[in-house]
Amino acid sequence: MAAHSTSPFRRDWHPGEVWAQLRKPVFVPAVLVIAALIVVAIMFSSEEGDAFAVLKDAITQGVGWWYILAATGFVVFALYCGLSRIGNIKLGRDDEEPEFSTVSWFTMLFSAGMGIGLVFYGVAEPLSHLMVPPGNAGVDPETTASGRLAMDLTLFHWGLHAWAIYVVVGLGLAYMTFRRGRPLSIRWLLEPMIGRKRVEGWIGHTIDVVAIVGTLFGVATSLGFGVQQISAGLTFLGWVEPSPTFTVILIAVVTGLATLSVVSGLDKGLKWLSNINMSLAALLAIFVLVLGPTLVLIQGMIANTGSYIAALPGLMLETWPLATDTWAGDWTIFYWGWWMSWAPFVGMFIARISRGRTIRQFVMGVLLAPTLIGVIWFTIFGDSAILRQLTEGDMLTDGAVNTNTSLFQLLETFPMAVVTSVIAIAIIVFFFVTSSDSGSLVIDILATGGATETPRLTRVMWSVLEGVAAAVLLLVGGAASLTALQTASIATAVPFSIIMVLACISLLRAFHWEVQNAPQYVRARLATPPGGDAASTTDVPRSRRREVMTTLAAGLGIARPEQVTPLGDGEFLVSLQTVPIDAVDVDAAGVATLDEERIAQDPIAGEVFDTPEFEALHGADGDHPRGG
Repeated sequence: MAAHSTSPFRRDWHPGEVWAQLRKPVFVPAVLVIAALIVVAIMFSSEEGDAFAVLKDAITQGVGWWYILAATGFVVFALYCGLSRIGNIKLGRDDEEPEFSTVSWFTMLFSAGMGIGLVFYGVAEPLSHLMVPPGNAGVDPETTASGRLAMDLTLFHWGLHAWAIYVVVGLGLAYMTFRRGRPLSIRWLLEPMIGRKRVEGWIGHTIDVVAIVGTLFGVATSLGFGVQQISAGLTFLGWVEPSPTFTVILIAVVTGLATLSVVSGLDKGLKWLSNINMSLAALLAIFVLVLGPTLVLIQGMIANTGSYIAALPGLMLETWPLATDTWAGDWTIFYWGWWMSWAPFVGMFIARISRGRTIRQFVMGVLLAPTLIGVIWFTIFGDSAILRQLTEGDMLTDGAVNTNTSLFQLLETFPMAVVTSVIAIAIIVFFFVTSSDSGSLVIDILATGGATETPRLTRVMWSVLEGVAAAVLLLVGGAASLTALQTASIATAVPFSIIMVLACISLLRAFHWEVQNAPQYVRARLATPPGGDAASTTDVPRSRRREVMTTLAAGLGIARPEQVTPLGDGEFLVSLQTVPIDAVDVDAAGVATLDEERIAQDPIAGEVFDTPEFEALHGADGDHPRGG
């Protein structure tokens, strides 16, 4: 995701400047909370080995229902914004064009949809659901029915719900920054609800601290998955023997590469690396598609899409209340927590590439493009693994699915297994580097209050902290390291999920004001245009245009001449503003009066900000972008 960001660097920063740039009420508490959580994780390791499992079960049973309800609520919010009149709002000035072409924008959205998780779970998740479906699902394991359910559940976890979570944060950041000129920070999503004073006070600081902590552990979880799979791949090839020492060395090496990219500031090199990585991932998918059961997989892409859509209504609010297993906590609730912890990261990326697009374009693009990638990827790898297990039965390790090695087990069934396994490991390493670099930038932007130019020193610190957090979770988790990683995401996302729900309510206040004040255009025609020739009004000399338009407006009963635009042939485009019916009183004589106090007011009007976006949108007077 860092591949498409603009350079965040300028001249070298002196230590005093670095400290001055940081927003201390955010930076200091965030570092302390992260350090405390790492210490708590280490302390857990001295207790019984199932400490993380106990904590995860407690969170799952206590707030699992909230995650499921919130995630589905985010889908409803996204679709409402995209399909209603809110979708017409431009993420920028009304006359602003998109910064990137549609093709480039979709390509970047595809890149956002790719990551370590797809590589880690591409084979493992569908295969796991095949062998161990939800206890209350009513299907037998390792059957055609459980295979169909496996793909439905996988796409449910990686489809619309995941990207609706990112829509909430990305849309909020894009609107508040590019439309309203606020700093690029999560706290401003709540300004329409709580006002600028509270946003700039302790409430706003708390929001950014929560976002930083959640993002860091979300990235650390992904890095932990990546290290597990790199180690498993090298072990599977017979090149190394797994050990805690090797895990630490591996994390140190890959974190070192990520830190090097931060220190060097090689944005062009990182962009090149990211593009190469996407190409490698695409080539690996094409390799499996072409050499595997090609026709079955192509048919599966269509069938899986239809089956996912059909299954969605029954899955979106399923909490498995009578379940006696841990399936929901291991999968759905973990995913919703993981996606929420990644929301500031991915949301900021998609916001920065979507300037100038309408909310409708944003919502539909962000929901559909990565979901399509997920359908293709999981069909190729997931269905290939399911088919192999149902026909040959050789995709298990000691009778169970090994999430770390299942990808390599599948690749072993194809020619050039060593080459493709090395490519898979390279993809994971490259995703590790780009994710760590981009995650450090996003965290640094939050820690500096939305500054787009951040010091390298603090980015290096965040990069190292991500590696340390991943190492601690892997090492103290021991054999249950996957549970430790999942618990970290689920736990740190709890407070951020509340912030996201409040952000939806807050943004709707601003959106509804925009909709109510959006001009409605009517085409009108005068029977006898002023001045005689109707067509001649489009050719009036500039010196007389104001006079003629004033006369036209008066003829139409409109006070402001700028609301009338001549179209020629006696026709005019008239800009009108609708008002809600409950703001109009009609007396017995049929005379209507407007009560201004009952018309929605701009919840964030009258504020001026010293940001480039605000200056570009409003100038120095603070007018809404529609006015300029």
